[in-house]
Amino acid sequence: MEDKNSLEKQNFGNLPIGKNEDVEFSEELADEADRIAAERAAAADQRNEQE
Repeated sequence: MEDKNSLEKQNFGNLPIGKNEDVEFSEELADEADRIAAERAAAADQRNEQE
């Protein structure tokens, strides 16, 4: 039985390709997952600067 939602079967060729794009963080639109991701990104940046 084939899974119609399988990523292997989807065509991603028409998606825009973004590389090193700046993304604006909107506190008013952010949910808890966004806040956690922002905290993790800041911590990763801080660790990277220490190396």
